[in-house]
Amino acid sequence: MPRSDLPLDQLPGYRCSTPEPDDFDAFWDATLAENDHPLDVRVQPVETGLSLVDVHDLTFAGYGGAPIRAWYTVPAGATGPLPTVVTFHGFSGGRGLPHLVHPWPLAGWAHLSMDTRGQGWSTGGIEATPDPDLGSGVAAGSGLMVAGVDDPHTYYYRRVYVDAVRALQAAATLEHVDADRIIATGGSQGGGLTIAAAALAAKVGLPLRGAMPDVPFLCDFRRSVDMAANGPYPQIENFLKGWRGRSTQVFGTLNYFDGVHLARRAACPALFSAAVLDDVCPPSTVFAAYAEWPAEKQIEVYDFNGHEGGTGYQSRRQLAWAAERFAA
Repeated sequence: MPRSDLPLDQLPGYRCSTPEPDDFDAFWDATLAENDHPLDVRVQPVETGLSLVDVHDLTFAGYGGAPIRAWYTVPAGATGPLPTVVTFHGFSGGRGLPHLVHPWPLAGWAHLSMDTRGQGWSTGGIEATPDPDLGSGVAAGSGLMVAGVDDPHTYYYRRVYVDAVRALQAAATLEHVDADRIIATGGSQGGGLTIAAAALAAKVGLPLRGAMPDVPFLCDFRRSVDMAANGPYPQIENFLKGWRGRSTQVFGTLNYFDGVHLARRAACPALFSAAVLDDVCPPSTVFAAYAEWPAEKQIEVYDFNGHEGGTGYQSRRQLAWAAERFAA
């Protein structure tokens, strides 16, 4: 695979050149205030045939009060309070089927796996989480990356980012969860949501033990659209190819959702990962967000990998890193 981004030795020095909006904090403070409604957490046990974990179907009220689905899994018979990992998924993915267990409950921790509204088609499962607001505006039918992109108040990811931080808040209320020991994680889109959720958690006063964004998406939009050959970013390019002259408006909206700007607001330790041959989330854009993270941080770099990143190697690293944070 050609190395189209910066060489590895130049990646740590890269910085995003796009300034954040003057009203960035005001926008997100108002968004969170508008969505300060009851979490309405509902939990029902699910029969999976597994004897080592207990799985529950969980629903909470996300952006606008819309019900967001998740799997909530704990070691069988656990009484808690337990360290907890909250997972966000890659673009097109979702919580999937309840018997497909992540490693976190096998490590003795609680785990919440959140659906992404309006997605889930690549993983399937029992019941998808819809987005009641999809399909409106001139961007309808062009793809989720430009759904509602006319205005930051109507953009698709405004709803998803609020869902993500409310998933952390919902986890903190659960019987088996130690609310002082929660870590957020996810890969690709899930990595971008991890950055956003950590930043917004700091705004609502929810302490996290850590964040683990893998090859995160939704960072340094301008450069990502210019460089990404595959994945969802080309949806933005294709939209602007047809809607000529609208790039200032579109990138003005996207700037409110850039993981580079959100990373500056995070307050917890972080373990990032980047892949040098990634043509979906260019590694320079990952380093751009990493550079702005103000708290303790580490990054694992996979020199000869694409968007798959470290896969099982990174999972092993995360298990060790999370155990250290939980024990602190």
